[in-house]
Amino acid sequence: MTYVQIKQSKTNSVRKRIFDIIVAGILLCLLSPFFIIIALAIKIESKGPVFYVAKRSGRKGVAFDLYKFRSMIINADSLKENMRCRSEVDGPIFKIRKDQRITKLGQFLRKYSLDELPQLFNVLKGDMSLVGPRPFPVNESEKIAYRHIPRLNIRPG
Repeated sequence: MTYVQIKQSKTNSVRKRIFDIIVAGILLCLLSPFFIIIALAIKIESKGPVFYVAKRSGRKGVAFDLYKFRSMIINADSLKENMRCRSEVDGPIFKIRKDQRITKLGQFLRKYSLDELPQLFNVLKGDMSLVGPRPFPVNESEKIAYRHIPRLNIRPG
């Protein structure tokens, strides 16, 4: 890379970061009534926390806490290992289409991607960007060779 390309790359990164902060801030303000409604609905449906915090691998494999609205039963993570044999995806990634651990409200939140709204806080913190690849769970990303996946060199979105 030449000096000009490096300078343009840094300038574009700064612009993208400023864009992320401004848009995420505006969206958080505009969507705050929905945050309150969703939080109340989660509390009414089941006991436990409103938010689900998961460790994810960010840029260059650095772990961060990803925030989501809780869409599963409270002990869903502890049940996951017992269900691993039912995964519909080969390799380290765990995926089940009709997962029994998802609550009724959780099905609605996931259908419309409302469970992911708290990730706007991750964007403000700088862990994520508004646009980028989906971050891997830490335990799944540990099984992937980073040098073979160039997408992990950018901030997830």
